[in-house]
Amino acid sequence: MKSRLAAVAATFTLLVSAGAVAAAPASADPVPGSPNKFYASCAVDLLGVPVGCLETDEVHATHICQYVMTGFGLGLDCIQR
Repeated sequence: MKSRLAAVAATFTLLVSAGAVAAAPASADPVPGSPNKFYASCAVDLLGVPVGCLETDEVHATHICQYVMTGFGLGLDCIQR
């Protein structure tokens, strides 16, 4: 029993450290007229794809994001402001 709990805890820790588990936007400003979208500040990779997004207020936002279900689990769909 202890080994099963340890395996589950290790898997969860691995997922969290890999960024596979995302929290709901608690501190982000919601986008008016769209309850599922929120403002975020994102770094952008060389191809222009947003990475490392952090929830933020409207003033400091670089992107508008929403959580979406993907084949790999919960993911972010972001567009640049």
